[in-house]
Amino acid sequence: MDAAAQVSYSPFDYAVHEDPYPVYARLREEAPLYRDDEVGFWALSRHSDVSAAFRDHAAFSSSHGVSVEPSAWGPHAHRTMSFLALDPPRHTRMRALVSKGFTPRRIKDLADGVRALTRRHLEPALEKGEFDFVSGFAGLLPMDVISEMMGVPEADRAEVRRLADAVVHREEGLDDVPPAGMDAALTLAGYYQDMVAERRRRPSGDLTSALLDAEIDGDRLADTEIIAFLFLMVVAGNETTTKLLANALYWGARNPEQVAKPFGDPARVDDWVEETLRYDTSSQMLARRVARDVELHGQRIPAGDRVLLLVGSANRDPRVFERADDYDLDRDTSQLVSFGGGRHFCLGANLARLEARIALTELVRRVASYEVDEAGAERVHSVNVRGFAALPVRVEVR
Repeated sequence: MDAAAQVSYSPFDYAVHEDPYPVYARLREEAPLYRDDEVGFWALSRHSDVSAAFRDHAAFSSSHGVSVEPSAWGPHAHRTMSFLALDPPRHTRMRALVSKGFTPRRIKDLADGVRALTRRHLEPALEKGEFDFVSGFAGLLPMDVISEMMGVPEADRAEVRRLADAVVHREEGLDDVPPAGMDAALTLAGYYQDMVAERRRRPSGDLTSALLDAEIDGDRLADTEIIAFLFLMVVAGNETTTKLLANALYWGARNPEQVAKPFGDPARVDDWVEETLRYDTSSQMLARRVARDVELHGQRIPAGDRVLLLVGSANRDPRVFERADDYDLDRDTSQLVSFGGGRHFCLGANLARLEARIALTELVRRVASYEVDEAGAERVHSVNVRGFAALPVRVEVR
């Protein structure tokens, strides 16, 4: 048996969720095109292959969604994953219309609101001295930012957050969305349906109204398309930013000489965010369907097969990042692929960066030092997303 046959990778494996990076290192060296016959997928782990596949939508199609989970994969994935599960020209049309309500100016104008929400959640947490960073802060802020953007009333936000959490929660031994998650998804979709109908009657200045207003050459978004986009924002935008914040805190605690840089100079918070995005990104992998036969690494991937693009591995490829396994805030992170690439480059990248920058800047201005209780930390178990369900911290306020 050759070395390549011995390396084993499964996105459902809890050991991989705890630490995928040793497996990724072996995949890059021993099996840069990995095949799993049991679940039915190929995996690309090198930076050059992952970034090239992101840019080649003609060969690597998004038409069946981005997840390996059975219920999330198929020709109807766009019903819940919006334009993330579409190819041009349908993707081009949908993204252009959605972008009308998601302009850089609209994101920039959110800064004051993000800062106010950050302070609202951070100050009571810091007063306690010891708290769970996820449930006490990182799990609250992104969902509230998105709810405020959409126009979800404050009275409904806790329940919308609970439903969103249920949609992304996974159970050990079950390789798909659990029944409670399916129920929560239906309830959430119903909630957004009512909200869209209400905005049709009474528009306001929120994102939902802007999406209803969006028009290019007489073409508008259907209600079902707006609901799918709102659902995507909750699942993709909320979850990944929550994980980014906690990942930054965790790796900062593990690398005190690095985190001392933003704590000494808040202008370095951007570097903290970017290196965390590279070193341990929230979105570890995205799936693609091969639209035509592809030859890679001396093997043929037949049309119709599924390929996982291992973003987390690409970001640790030493061919691109020197000392890739070191957490180093002074490095050049411009080649990271955490937000994808090409036509599917993440529309919410600017929002995620804005939230993380404001949240962590407010933190370093208020906190002199902090410790993470590693024994109490709990990881999320998800095929796509990596991060913490709980991260107990102790802080010393300035």
